[in-house]
Amino acid sequence: MLHTFHIPVLGLGYSIDTPLKVARYGISSVLSIVDDELIERMRQYHTEKSEKKFTAIPKHIEDSRSKRITAYLNFLKESVEQQFEQLKEQDFIIGNDLCRYFELLPEHANLKHGYELMMAYPEGESKRIFQKLLRNGMKMGAIDVNIMAKVDKMNFLNKMYTGDLNTDALAALRGFAESSLQASVVLSAGMNPRLYSYLAEFADFFPDEAGALKKKVILKVSDFRSAFIQTRFLAKKGIWVSEFRIESGLNCGGHAFATEGHLLGPILEEFKAKRSEMVEELLAIYQTALESKNIFLKVRPAQRITVQGGIGTAEEHQFLLQHYGLAATGWGSPFLLVPEVTNVDQDTLAHLAAAKTTDYYLSNASPLGVLFNNFKHSSIEQQKQQRIVQGRPGSPCTKKYLCTNTEFTTAPICTASREYQNLKIKQLQSLDLTPADYQARFNEVTEKICLCEGLCSSAYLKYEIVKPRENKAVAICPGPNLAYFSGVYSFDQLIGHIYGRESVLQKTNRPNMFVQELNLYIKYFQGLLAEYNLSKNDKKRKQLLVFKNQLLAGVDYYKTLFKNLSDQAASQLQLMAEELSIAKDKLDQLMIG
Repeated sequence: MLHTFHIPVLGLGYSIDTPLKVARYGISSVLSIVDDELIERMRQYHTEKSEKKFTAIPKHIEDSRSKRITAYLNFLKESVEQQFEQLKEQDFIIGNDLCRYFELLPEHANLKHGYELMMAYPEGESKRIFQKLLRNGMKMGAIDVNIMAKVDKMNFLNKMYTGDLNTDALAALRGFAESSLQASVVLSAGMNPRLYSYLAEFADFFPDEAGALKKKVILKVSDFRSAFIQTRFLAKKGIWVSEFRIESGLNCGGHAFATEGHLLGPILEEFKAKRSEMVEELLAIYQTALESKNIFLKVRPAQRITVQGGIGTAEEHQFLLQHYGLAATGWGSPFLLVPEVTNVDQDTLAHLAAAKTTDYYLSNASPLGVLFNNFKHSSIEQQKQQRIVQGRPGSPCTKKYLCTNTEFTTAPICTASREYQNLKIKQLQSLDLTPADYQARFNEVTEKICLCEGLCSSAYLKYEIVKPRENKAVAICPGPNLAYFSGVYSFDQLIGHIYGRESVLQKTNRPNMFVQELNLYIKYFQGLLAEYNLSKNDKKRKQLLVFKNQLLAGVDYYKTLFKNLSDQAASQLQLMAEELSIAKDKLDQLMIG
């Protein structure tokens, strides 16, 4: 990579076509391949916009999900390659896309140094040779895809089960594997052994004679232990994990997967300390698996480590790269404020740009039953409240990607659906509950929102392709770090901010990213403690003690870390120490009875 950051997946629709906007500049991004309906509509929109013939892939045909994904990914690859070649053919003229490519690069990049030297050269043959060398050194950004491993609904055609190979996650993987992309699949949200085993069915995930992988695997992880377990499983199948993408458990966007008190700093330290030992063990397993398939490894495979979640300044970005030896960082939520890059409708964009820290919160709104980062001013939250007032809670369930509940029905249904919520509320009404208990449980039921449509609506609104009677309510899931970014930015501005050329932060009360995550975990721990106090038992008590001790160990780690930061200004160090001390006092006051 020429750049030292990437743009992670942002919901369903927010980064669905981000590669078309950034890949030609050498910047890698990730799109979700959960929703093949969204994917098909995006392929149609962009194909017709480029004045090419669009051939639809109907939903009812065999293996339509996989075929739609393959077609869209091939379209993205061809389109980005065309953009890139057209960019390279431009002359070096200040202000055009070719010069922009080089000017966006980080200051330390050799290619940027070469560009600056070339621009100072006098006209002549030497300058033309220099320009040719620069063009040869240019690279496109990766078009990577994300699959939430456990979002793996069974599918039916004409009421007949289409088989285990056609579940949502496996069909999505097949769509990626059969595409012409040379890129990575990011596997997130836990381990799915059936999906992981299916990787070994595709030749592109195995090395060629030169040791190169056409398609790579990136694991999104939140701790070392789970990363090692998953990677060993894959290595035994002959599948190499090319990157660990470490994400903060709580200081992130989308679904939040809290650890048992393990904080990001200590997690990164553990990866740093055990990385070499882990690679050696994995390599032995991997080689054995490959040899059983008559594949003999000639080149030692590379393995990158990156991090994402709550990074907000150039100083934090650079520190993470240098101190932990990381290859890159991920910047997600701030790009929601960059219309050139992501698909945020105008109303939602205006609310995000003016939002306060209290507008972002951790919710139980996801039908997956996983904590979900929510935004108070999203139109889907307003719609949810209106439906409750009207006596019609829940949403029509049209896409059915998150249908997992069989409490009342034989076929799984979604807990955000009108059907489920009506059945559940009737059950609550039949119970002998106090008014307070009934209201609390009613609120739990009706908190769920439709993510299948809500996370796509913004893209449809932005491109003005909303269908008649289609739900226009927008769900959005930014991380809490976005509260410290106020305004709408250009692509160049935010990249300049990441690399320290300028700062877009207007609010000065932003805590250090590690302290911010610690505070989020303390708040989360308070919630766990409140639940425990309602129903105490020894098992829960032991779990809470472990959780608190992990947080305290994290505090001790940060105390030592901050003391040894010689490249930080004295005023910054003092502020960080004070923030840490305040957080420690809050934690000390939380007693487990």
